[in-house]
Amino acid sequence: MEGPHLLEALLDAQLLPREVYYQPELLQRTSRGKLLLDRLTSMLGQEQLIAVNERVIEALGDVQTSQGVVSVLSLDAFTAPRIRARRPKRKRQILLILDDIADPGNMGTMLRVALAADVDAVLLTVHCVDCYSPKVVRSAAGAHVALPIETDLTWPAIAEKIEPCCRVLVAEAGSVHMYYEQDLTQPFALIIGNEAHGLSLQAHALATQTIRIPLSNNVESLNAAMAAGIILYEAVRQTHMKLSQNI
Repeated sequence: MEGPHLLEALLDAQLLPREVYYQPELLQRTSRGKLLLDRLTSMLGQEQLIAVNERVIEALGDVQTSQGVVSVLSLDAFTAPRIRARRPKRKRQILLILDDIADPGNMGTMLRVALAADVDAVLLTVHCVDCYSPKVVRSAAGAHVALPIETDLTWPAIAEKIEPCCRVLVAEAGSVHMYYEQDLTQPFALIIGNEAHGLSLQAHALATQTIRIPLSNNVESLNAAMAAGIILYEAVRQTHMKLSQNI
């Protein structure tokens, strides 16, 4: 995980990296970086905190301009059960299912939006892009630390994780049902399909309702991450409205 922001998210969640490689001058260019280095010094041993030169930090990182710090962790730290154990305990109504999402930026953005909208978990089908690739991790901006993500799931496995009473919604341009007309305060699963090919046959078979986001001026479709954000935040809006009416 690359950069100060992701490292701060790790430390805030009490996830200590196995190793942190840093370039002193680059990291300490800002007061935030200096505070982070002080924090690292107090939390990690000398064998875990490793100073390197600019050539090494650039080789370790994936971005064009290094921010001066790269953290190394075991993937075991990000298993869904471990994330759930660290998460505040409350009922969450939404399950997000990503159907063969191919673009790392879209994947990362949807993970970030899912965390912000307090989705219960994100389920990834077998052919989704690697959710731990550097571009996905950067786009998700720390979501991996706090959001349960289950990867490489078959459709039968996904079906088992959906409660029998739960609606399964998919967005389709031809649907007669507007997304904002649905009661999204009740439990539901939302499936977002592949950017180029849309929803798979298995996703259609699992769906219980199609919904539509209205589009004008001959626009055929929205970016997958944008569509997910619109629907998830309609659920957030409805939930907040319901809570305010009950006060």
